[in-house]
Order: sequence, then structure tokens, then C-alpha cells
Amino acid sequence: MKRKKIVLLGAGSSMFTQGLVADFIMTKDLGLWEIALVDINEQALESIAQLSRMMVQKKNADITITASVDRRDALPGADVVVATIAVGGRRGWEQDVFIPRKYGIYQPVGDTTMPGGISRALRMIPVMLDIARDVRELCPHAYFFNYSNPMTAICQAIRKELNVPVIGLCHGVIHVEHYLGKFAGVDPSKVRSLGAGLNHLTFLHDVRCEGEPLWPLINDKLNRLKEEGQLPDNPFSWSLYERYGAFPAVLDRHVVEFFPERFRQGQYYGKTLGIDAFSFEGVIADGDRIYEEMHEQAQGRKPLNERLFMRSSGEHELLVDILRSLYKDERKIFSVNVPNGGAVPNLPGHSVLELPAAATGRGFYPLSIPDFPELPASIL
Repeated sequence: MKRKKIVLLGAGSSMFTQGLVADFIMTKDLGLWEIALVDINEQALESIAQLSRMMVQKKNADITITASVDRRDALPGADVVVATIAVGGRRGWEQDVFIPRKYGIYQPVGDTTMPGGISRALRMIPVMLDIARDVRELCPHAYFFNYSNPMTAICQAIRKELNVPVIGLCHGVIHVEHYLGKFAGVDPSKVRSLGAGLNHLTFLHDVRCEGEPLWPLINDKLNRLKEEGQLPDNPFSWSLYERYGAFPAVLDRHVVEFFPERFRQGQYYGKTLGIDAFSFEGVIADGDRIYEEMHEQAQGRKPLNERLFMRSSGEHELLVDILRSLYKDERKIFSVNVPNGGAVPNLPGHSVLELPAAATGRGFYPLSIPDFPELPASIL
């Protein structure tokens, strides 16, 4: 059996690669694979390659791990290409948030919109266009997935400039489906939704559990909380739901950045965004810690993280599920970032949207959403 090849660009990231390698190790029905790791940071690449080989050996998996600092060495013959790069890394990301903060602009994330998102886009888009050119030249028939932010801007730029069919992936919609399921007291794994939007601002207007509308249960719980004088977590997202009849993904940490005029000086329900509400420094510290743990595990100073082999649904598993649906023509539905193309009639046809699409043997086919509500559409 021919071994398929997946190229992971930005493989030295603190968490993504470990999760993806674990998913391929635990997947038994997609054939044989080579995982080609690429990162321009030689130390990070060496550590993640060593750690990946240790994971493969631990589970006695028939997976080949290769590594290169030059993507052009790895791309030829690729069946799948996945970009998880972050130009400038966490140190560059810090400046996206810290510099605007000096001038009274507070962001909890800073990777999608506002000054931080613009700064990140200026770093990311030229490099992602170069990557897309190499994909078009060296492996034009490969599935090309992007996880890097700003997701919408990157995918829009690649599609507009090069017409390379990049697919943007984010776990935000499935995360909010689970969040709403838990809120309503139902099995989160059985919740499904319909919606559309920009990455990190996707409005879910239809949410169901085993076919039954979930809004009645959600409204009952929300009304009880209000009668008791309680404010649910992510209060801004809930206020948008009550006003517009659609729930935004991915919750307040991301959504507030699309509405900065409502949070002057970063004031958010008695707290300050990025400081004591969704601490940005805390996210950076966690990333640095995970990055150091990767090196320590690779060098044998810490044991392998066995929890990687026992995770619930999320961004890594989603890629394996998508590949299975594509290769086996299962036609399962996933939230992806692709050109609208008329799927949502009241949003621009040329724009990249996050919307549900069927993963088929012929690629992705967006679902038609003719009833997307006008109010969320006007915001988008």
C-alpha cells in the first residue's frame, strides 16, 4: 500500500503537532502515512521530530516521521499540507497586544481584528502567499488546510491573489456546540448547528440535539438565571443572542474584538479585557510552558504526555475526521472557511465565510443556507 504524505508547516508549535501525531497514531483506517515536519526553528524542529518518533515508537505505529527546515524539500509528493505557522511566534504576538495597550486599546487575543489582527495579517499574509505558491508548484493536487490566524484574511488573500483552494479550519464552532449543549443540559456530542460568518464571529442560528431544536431548553435556562439575578459566563455573546436570535462563535474572548466601540478602554463587565478578563499574559505563559515541556519530553527529562492519546473532540481530531470523509466519500458535514459562492445569499458571494460544508470524494461542497437571518448578516 502506498504511504500517503502529510506536510505540517510550523511543526514546532507548542501543542498542535503533538495532538495531530497522536491522532494519526490512534487512527487505524486511513492507511499508511508519512508525517513530514517543517519548521524554520532548528531547535524546535529537532525536539518535535524526536518527540513524534518517541510517540510513534511508544504505540508501535507504522508511521514515518521526517523533518526539514525547508518546506520545498518536504512538499513534493504531498497528499495533504497543513499550515500552522505564526510569523514572529509568541514574542511577535505579544507586541500585537502590548503596543496597542499603551494607547488604551485592550485586546484579549489580538489575532483576528483590531490593531493586533491587522499587525498579524501584515506579517502572515506575504508568507502564506509564498507557501501557497510553493504548494501550487510542488504538490498542486494536495489538500491544503490552514489553521493560522487571521484565518479569514489569510484564506481570502490566497484565494484572491492565487486562486489556490485553501481550506481554513478552526475548532470554534464545534466548541460552541458543546458549550451550548452543556448549558442546555444535553449530551454535547449530539448537538449540531447551522450558521455562517467570519472566523471567530460565526453566528449559529439553528442549534439542535438529535433533531430537536435546542433553543427552547437554552431559553428556559437563560430565563431562570436572569430571574435569579445571575449573569451567565460569556455575557456579551448571550446579549447578542437575545438581540439577534443567533449565537456567536467563539464566545466572548474572540467576539468582543469585533465590537471595540462597546468596550472603551477595554472595560468588560467590571474587568479589563486581556488583563483580568481573558488574561493575555496567561495565554502566552501557558504557550511558553507547553513549548518548554515539549523540549523536556524530547530530551527525556519529562515522560511522554499520555493524555494526548485520550483527548475528546477538538481541532486535531477534526482534521483526521475530515480526511476520512474526503478519502472515503463519507459526505460528513464540517465547519470550514471557504468562498461563499452564493451559499448564503445575503452575504457577498466572493467572501470567504465560515460555514458548513460536506467533505466528499470530490472535495468540499458548502451547504446552501437560504434562511440566514438578516440582522446577523448586516453585522457581518
